[in-house]
Amino acid sequence: MGERTGDEARVRRAIGLMSGTSMDGIDLALVETDGDAVVKRGPGGFQSYEASFRAEIESCLGDAKAITVRQERPGRLKALEAEITRRHASAVRAFLDTRAIEPSSVDVIGFHGQTVLHRPDRGLTVQLGDGVALARETGTTVVYDMRANDMAHGGQGAPLVPAYHAAMAATLPRELSAGKPVAFVNIGGISNVTLIESGRDPVAFDTGPGNALIDQWVQARAGIGFDDGGSIASEGTVVGSVVARYMANDYFARTGPKSLDRGDFTLAEVERLDLSDGARTLARVTAEAILKASDVLRTPPGLWIICGGGRRNRVVMADLSAGAARLGGRAILAEEVGLDGDSMEAEAWAYLAVRSLRGLPLTWPTTTGCREPVTGGVVALPDNAST
Repeated sequence: MGERTGDEARVRRAIGLMSGTSMDGIDLALVETDGDAVVKRGPGGFQSYEASFRAEIESCLGDAKAITVRQERPGRLKALEAEITRRHASAVRAFLDTRAIEPSSVDVIGFHGQTVLHRPDRGLTVQLGDGVALARETGTTVVYDMRANDMAHGGQGAPLVPAYHAAMAATLPRELSAGKPVAFVNIGGISNVTLIESGRDPVAFDTGPGNALIDQWVQARAGIGFDDGGSIASEGTVVGSVVARYMANDYFARTGPKSLDRGDFTLAEVERLDLSDGARTLARVTAEAILKASDVLRTPPGLWIICGGGRRNRVVMADLSAGAARLGGRAILAEEVGLDGDSMEAEAWAYLAVRSLRGLPLTWPTTTGCREPVTGGVVALPDNAST
């Protein structure tokens, strides 16, 4: 574990970096926070990966299957990690330059890295990204590897964003949710949810496939990277029997904190469908998996706040809106409550970095299954020293 600066409740300026399971690029966000109740959201940005680099990451996922110890980098992974780190450093410099922000004014960078393997059943999660090199390249303290300590304490290592979701929920007027629980949903390659009920620790878990299966489907059948706005799905029909087979997966019957690897669900169930029906059916699977999350609550959420790239799929959003209404709630875009659905996870990583410096919990038994609330992260100092 990295050195902590002590429980000093001062506001720090932090940059969060997130490269998610969609593997489409780097989200960046600037946040001024004490890692607790004070959060001042700043600008966000995005540095896209070109299609060839995205394909390179995907092609290296097979190499990651050989990892047995978190520090191993078999095959092409060592070179890929160096390139991912270089791109993150370049993205930080460009982000600051275009906004005329002095690098010296940034106290810390929260660095997620690129997940290439997540096997909670083996206590193993691997994010490519060299925090020491990033600190050296940017001249800024970096907090990285924030999932490992949770796993060392019996947790799933994911999701980590709930701490930030809880902070955001505290800023919302109670009448928006009609006094019912609030759900924050992030639809990335895998979807995750945070359920926030008054007076209780947040409850969180991965809900199931997000964009990943839809992206893989349209890539395989049409040679395009994603279903832009859900346009392909909008031409198709839901095949209910296929949805039912996906939803019969044992994952959905499991209770308690749980998390997924990008490869845990496949296209096997839709392989006989045509392009549009497959996209439409997978969109329904994404929505149904998210809505099923409410089963763990005494009262379904009154408000579902949707973040992440998947919120741009109009078909998924329509299914979520209809399903939330059946449950007595509303599904809305993050922007409708003044939040940024693109920057939410990057903002969270900035917030978590400051929590880590203060030694505050990043996870709880109700979010990851850890034995007790635990902090996490390794601190890399800009002089190339890591403690």
